[in-house]
Amino acid sequence: MASQVTSGTKTITEAIENYEILEIINRGMAYAIIIAGFLSVVFIFVGGISFILSGGQEEKIKSAVSTIRYSIIGLIITILAVVIVGTVGKAMGLDIIKYINFGDIIDTITSITADGSSGPRSLD
Repeated sequence: MASQVTSGTKTITEAIENYEILEIINRGMAYAIIIAGFLSVVFIFVGGISFILSGGQEEKIKSAVSTIRYSIIGLIITILAVVIVGTVGKAMGLDIIKYINFGDIIDTITSITADGSSGPRSLD
């Protein structure tokens, strides 16, 4: 028997029982794309702050520029992933792009937590 993690008044298994497996895959890929894009933007800012705080030291400047460069590459790959996944998904009958919005993610989190709070919970 699979263990169930409780969150509020619903368990995770109860929250996903209403979805078909393709729906869960669609949402999982959409959330992964959103997280990858968000992390890319965060690391661009981290690289920028590192560049500003480098104090003219060549090693720190190279590290900051490298962070920015790889973050931009990651963002481009994320954007290409959205295009490719959307195109392939439509060809296969999956509509993944509709899940790539923050409103839907917030609604899902709210429905899982039942009371909408985001604070820590005990697992009793």
